[in-house]
Amino acid sequence: MEETRRVRSARDSHAAETTPAPGVKRTKPRTGQAKAKGAPLRGMARSFAVLEFLAASPGRVVDVTRGLGLPWATVHRTIIQLEKAGFLQRDEKTSQYQIGPRLWHVGSSYLANHRVLRAAMPYLGQIQEAEGIVVQITERIGNLAVAVYSAQRLAEDITKAHYGYHFPLHAGSKGQVLLAYEDPEFIDAYLRRNLERMTSETITDPAALRTELAKIRREGMALTVADVQPFTGSMSAPIRDASGKVLASLCFIFRKVLLRNEKRREELQDQLMHMAHSISIDLGWRPDQG
Repeated sequence: MEETRRVRSARDSHAAETTPAPGVKRTKPRTGQAKAKGAPLRGMARSFAVLEFLAASPGRVVDVTRGLGLPWATVHRTIIQLEKAGFLQRDEKTSQYQIGPRLWHVGSSYLANHRVLRAAMPYLGQIQEAEGIVVQITERIGNLAVAVYSAQRLAEDITKAHYGYHFPLHAGSKGQVLLAYEDPEFIDAYLRRNLERMTSETITDPAALRTELAKIRREGMALTVADVQPFTGSMSAPIRDASGKVLASLCFIFRKVLLRNEKRREELQDQLMHMAHSISIDLGWRPDQG
């Protein structure tokens, strides 16, 4: 069903990774992956950039070199240090690096102390066993909608709705909700990007997306169909804190055939809004805040 894209998978595993020969000009970073112009990445900032790159797209040293526009030797040294520390691990067959167990251990403390999850858990238990529904809590990390909670019945197994998947903000209801309530400056910058088309239904036209975001703000929820996977749909609503700021989105993912049952769709929409409001109220929000 919707919506969280698996850390991008292996590419050209048979291609050998080699160090460029002396005097050979290095390949320029590919469009959309090159680091922003300005001060070069150094020290911890470089390590963080490497970790973030490999979290989104596991690959070889040469892939990181091209993606971040950094010297091969510098990237290789950084990756080896991170591997020794347990923050990265290497696939012996493909020479690709991906996030390691120690980084997962460090990151898991984030979820253990996540205030939205603490407030949401009593309500999530009421819906997570619902037939045909994946329940997610999602937040924005950079330009991605990332699920910090995802549950579905074992018998359902809706693909790409498990941990390890994430999607761009404009694809899927959960990301659109998070994007709709961002600052106008962030929205403007996001819409200047080359927006990825995941299916024929993905909205990639900036003007059309602005119209959709305005609709979400008016209605307080989003509904998308087949814009992430052809056979899925989803609906999402914002979760707010005491100041009214949107911290996360509550999302129901389902096979799109469910929408043929209008009564079921209305029931899910009512349940979604009630749960999102209840979680927000427990976080200090009041409905009269808008």
